[in-house]
Amino acid sequence: MKKNALAFVLIFTLVHGFSQKRHREFKIRTIGFYNLENLFDTINDVEKNDEASPIMELRGNREKVYWDKIDKLGKVISQIGKEKTNTSPVILGVSEVENRKVLEDLVNGKSLKKRKYSIIHFDSPDKRGIDVALLYQQRFFKPIHFEVFNPNIYVNNRKVYTRDILLVSGYLDDELIHLIVNHWPSRRGGEAKSSVKREKAAYKVSQIINKIKETEKNPKILIMGDFNDDPINSSFKNVLKTKSRKSNVSEGEIYNPFEEMFRRGFSTLGYRDNINLFDQIMITFPLLNKDSNDYSSYKMFKSAIFNKRFLTEKKGRYKGYPFRSFSYGKYTGGYSDHYPVYLYLIKENK
Repeated sequence: MKKNALAFVLIFTLVHGFSQKRHREFKIRTIGFYNLENLFDTINDVEKNDEASPIMELRGNREKVYWDKIDKLGKVISQIGKEKTNTSPVILGVSEVENRKVLEDLVNGKSLKKRKYSIIHFDSPDKRGIDVALLYQQRFFKPIHFEVFNPNIYVNNRKVYTRDILLVSGYLDDELIHLIVNHWPSRRGGEAKSSVKREKAAYKVSQIINKIKETEKNPKILIMGDFNDDPINSSFKNVLKTKSRKSNVSEGEIYNPFEEMFRRGFSTLGYRDNINLFDQIMITFPLLNKDSNDYSSYKMFKSAIFNKRFLTEKKGRYKGYPFRSFSYGKYTGGYSDHYPVYLYLIKENK
């Protein structure tokens, strides 16, 4: 098999309904999400509060720091899912990016340039100027529609200027999928006090899903992001009504594989001495394989947190947390204060 063949193939031994001696060949695609931790350039934008970003607070060597961070993030992305597919994610949602230019620098870096990533990005009304975006490998994914939605959150009759929610629809190989990329409002002011903001963002996501369903009865939707909420919080359980068990998911419902991970003690970041799993990817019913023998169309095979040892802080105050880029006004040489998350979609070769 050629290393860079269009259809990367993975051989699985399926034990449900099949003999262990029987093998089937599958296409496998990695879909991921990564909070890039304040990926800002070194130019002051007078229309944004970007001077509050960590890189702008550095006294010197900003250019060197910027390119080192670009290089490090590229190396991380290049490895996500690679052990099964021999390539980086075919689709990657990202957050905490300042503008399109930083994304262009990222995808044109030495670790990612050969993958020929394209970018979908919009400037959002966030006060700090941080946005979400989608990166995709052109040979695997063909977008046909994209737009942004503002959550329109108001507190005490004042608008909260937060990140837009990005919707991208397109064909993964020959199958139509929809991706909703999020970065919900932070917990600043306390989890309980700020929870209503994230519940309103979740409600906007439900409206986007309903909009998709106006033209497609059973759409394949992946909802990804840094939600600033754990999988058990009200925004998921009461608003989006996510389910943690495959057996409980019915048509029209959302499965969150990261809820069980959270209950088992896994996390994607540390915040104020607590561990949290804010970074997640959820799927709608048609992407869920409830019949283990049916992979005639793309189905989720496995979800995971990309928490390799080199991405974890080995010492100091943040020991055991993701190896962050910035701390106390200094550049640490790390990667991000979040771990990436990803899942595999697989489909039987015919």
